[in-house]
Amino acid sequence: MTKAQGTADKNLSNVVEALEVEAVNSHQAQQLQQDKNDRSNQDDINHDHPTDLEHQKN
Repeated sequence: MTKAQGTADKNLSNVVEALEVEAVNSHQAQQLQQDKNDRSNQDDINHDHPTDLEHQKN
């Protein structure tokens, strides 16, 4: 599959829109912060971490 050149990533656009929202009260501010934390934690989970390859036999 090929992506159209010059178009913004839909997921990235949604994140940017979510980050631009101003909190109305402390509860909403906490909810927005939790959403940000959830996205960050999911991003960490989705990235592969290199493993220690020193123990493998050749």
